[in-house]
Amino acid sequence: MAVPKKRTGHSAQGHRRSNWKATTPETTKCPTCGATVLTHTVCTECGNYKGKPVSLKDRKEEVVKEEKPAKKSTKKAAEPKAETKVEAKEETKEAEKVEEVKAEETAAEEEVKAEESEEKEEK
Repeated sequence: MAVPKKRTGHSAQGHRRSNWKATTPETTKCPTCGATVLTHTVCTECGNYKGKPVSLKDRKEEVVKEEKPAKKSTKKAAEPKAETKVEAKEETKEAEKVEEVKAEETAAEEEVKAEESEEKEEK
């Protein structure tokens, strides 16, 4: 193994290290949301890359899973799988709509009752 005869001086060491420095990373603006993003990377704000959704959490397309045909066996048939996230979201949206309609109906009923009570007081 090679062993140096003498230590490297401070000046020579400094000259060698003079080009060893950090540079600022290249950044661009996201075309969809305008956030500053490193080049050639997915946007951390909106999850898009080159204007297309890449992140799973922001993907608007529904993922359709194809079920494989069941194999013939002597075991009991498997129970159907749990609801997918998309179905669960749709059900929660429908439930919220139903609650809103009920709230509107109760508000309308209260208004009618208030009007009737005002008419009785006037008589």
